Amino acid sequence: MKTISPSKIVCVGRNYAKHAAELGGEVPDEPLLFFKPPSSLIGDGDTIVMPAASKRVDFEGEIGVIMGKEARNLAASEVWDHIEALVPVNDITARDLQRIDDQWARAKGFDTFCSVGTPIPLGDVDRSTLGVITRVNGEVVQEGDAADMVFDIPTIIEYITAIMTLEPGDLVATGTPDGVAPLSDGDVVEIEVVGVGAVKNPVVQG
Repeated sequence: MKTISPSKIVCVGRNYAKHAAELGGEVPDEPLLFFKPPSSLIGDGDTIVMPAASKRVDFEGEIGVIMGKEARNLAASEVWDHIEALVPVNDITARDLQRIDDQWARAKGFDTFCSVGTPIPLGDVDRSTLGVITRVNGEVVQEGDAADMVFDIPTIIEYITAIMTLEPGDLVATGTPDGVAPLSDGDVVEIEVVGVGAVKNPVVQG
């Protein structure tokens, strides 16, 4: 069962240099934004369904940010005061469809393609140790430190709120480190945000 109900899910692409390189892309000059629909949300223990339309569905472990206050035109120095919680996110992606579409709405937007864990209040999190770890069937496949982000969380939120208002409960997914790979029917994928918690989901072929 999903644990949050955002009005929108704003995501950042290519926010770790090694991940951009592994997909053959360059690090952008500004945060690269895209959306996932709220209908893609699932929670811990829910099933990720790989659609028949795709031949390659990848995991993407990410640090998620839950907004606590309405935010518009924030300065980076104001951002942490507007964040309510952090949460582990799996930005599941139909990689083959992403590569052939000019826009990512289809590749990122299937039902069950945004798995989120239990939000942990920001005051209970040691931000100095933030990182993300992905495990598939218990094996570590991704490890990334928030310090390796091209654009850090305050910069991301400052950039987004110069474009649109973020409302309480909105989710911002901050990008994935290198190591993404395909999921298979029967896998169990777990995203852990260090000091925050984890979200684990079984995978089935639709």
